[in-house]
Amino acid sequence: MKEYLAVDIGGTFIKYGIVNEQAAIVELDKTKTPKTLDGLLELLEELYQKHLDAAGVAISCPGAVSESGVIYGTSALPYLHGPNIKQLIKDRLGVHIYMENDANCAGYAEVWKGKARGIKDVLVMVIGTGIGGAVIKNGLIHKGANLHGGEFGYMVLPYDSATGYDTWSGTAATGALIKKVARLKNMNKDELTGEAIFEMASAGDEVCSKAIDQFYQILALGIYNLQYIYDPEIILIGGGISVRDDLIDNINEKLDGILHQLEASKIKPNIDTCEFRQHSNLLGAVYGYIRETEGDAFSNPDLTRVNGQ
Repeated sequence: MKEYLAVDIGGTFIKYGIVNEQAAIVELDKTKTPKTLDGLLELLEELYQKHLDAAGVAISCPGAVSESGVIYGTSALPYLHGPNIKQLIKDRLGVHIYMENDANCAGYAEVWKGKARGIKDVLVMVIGTGIGGAVIKNGLIHKGANLHGGEFGYMVLPYDSATGYDTWSGTAATGALIKKVARLKNMNKDELTGEAIFEMASAGDEVCSKAIDQFYQILALGIYNLQYIYDPEIILIGGGISVRDDLIDNINEKLDGILHQLEASKIKPNIDTCEFRQHSNLLGAVYGYIRETEGDAFSNPDLTRVNGQ
């Protein structure tokens, strides 16, 4: 059975492991992300030298990853943007490299072995510091003309601000919730976590409870918009917030309220949490690698439904 070296490049840590062609993670570890490009290349070479039996290297990373290997946009790692990272890694390791945006990799994990398996039209959204995601059509990631397909967080919604609007990331990401509560409670945002805010709300904190209620409302508004833009069969939600057992129920409650006010709207988004969470980027990167190198030989046999039929 083939095995692949999978690497997930994050702003703070690099997770890596060996993933086989059946999506089993047989080895897993992490290390601090190097502060320089040379440091990153040295680390990747070191990892590959320890796994020379790997059939290839699959990499998940932030930013808008082009087919050529140049990573556009911005991220917490400025050195990724500008040079052809994919080519630099390939030259250093001497092996085929697959590289894709981290949110797209999370989407591919769901297509491979998760809740998007066998479904043609899917949106995967990842909620964290911001909101990212993936647009999936016929089992493939749709990147768009500017490689920004799935960047749902840039969507603009009405908001109580100086401009009268803000981005979805700026209002409905976990990071936005933390900033809002910190401002209302006159705290340093670095002292707060999303988990702590939910715990305070459960303990009766009115500020946190109201902020969470608004958080769900704005999430539901964005999800409603996505449903009518793309009309997916399902919208899957990932990120740290997805571990909450009440997440889907709370968003559905807000969606019901929106639909009740809009008589012409008859389609309620079908939402669920992602199957995979902390390891989804590794799995999705390997799936992308196999699809890229094996093509039709690795087509999804479950991809048979059209419009849910």
